[in-house]
Amino acid sequence: MRDAHEGEGCEMATGGVQSVERAAQVLEILARDGRCGVGRIAQELGVHQSTASRLVAALVQHDLVERPVEGGPVQLGIGILRLAAATRPRLDLAAQGGPVCDALAERLGETVNLAVYRSGAAVNVYQAQGHRTVALHNWVGDATVLHATSSGKILLAHLAEERREAVLAGSLERFTPRTLTDPAVLRMQLSEAGEQGWALAEEEFEEGLNAVAAEIRGAEGDVVAALSVAGPAYRLSRVRLPEIASEVQAAAAEISRRLGHRPEVIGAR
Repeated sequence: MRDAHEGEGCEMATGGVQSVERAAQVLEILARDGRCGVGRIAQELGVHQSTASRLVAALVQHDLVERPVEGGPVQLGIGILRLAAATRPRLDLAAQGGPVCDALAERLGETVNLAVYRSGAAVNVYQAQGHRTVALHNWVGDATVLHATSSGKILLAHLAEERREAVLAGSLERFTPRTLTDPAVLRMQLSEAGEQGWALAEEEFEEGLNAVAAEIRGAEGDVVAALSVAGPAYRLSRVRLPEIASEVQAAAAEISRRLGHRPEVIGAR
């Protein structure tokens, strides 16, 4: 027999999820209509007006919804702008870097990705497929490891030392026989990547797949993302990788410029 408290907890959890879903619906309604009365919101949600009023009140508390006139219709609040601002750098990166990625993918015929550092991983925010690409997996939104990917190595090389050492001191998973799991060897590679501005991953994350990535800098000069090109090892061979790295660096420099990076200005400060 299920414990009574356990059942109560499940009901509370279910109710909490339902409240979140309804709150999200309220925001969607206001985004669509601009302003809306609580009665109309209740009607659209299929709930009692008192339930809609409680949802609106909770959203008002967090500035996600506001009511310009007491008792009048409600509209989206300034809290929405605060949340949107948190995603702006990523959106700017995709908007400014997208055309450059598309052109690079077209020129090289391989898969091009933009990745940023998030919570101990490299997260892809944009992908362009070249005409030679066979695999159709879309990596946008996927988090990949730092130590076994070219983008990850670039991002790892530019992390604060304390964070970088925490990654190297952790569990370095082996994905292929060529995955580097020796922290000392990785430190050497990261040092080189930091100096030259690009990094390689030769069949370290997937067998038969090579990749090269270059750093992207923001307006203040900090590394904010990595631009990578990946393809079969027989096309992106060790001999050809330095040549590809040069093209990737040029494209990364163009994205950096579009993001406001001016190395001559920063150097003069």
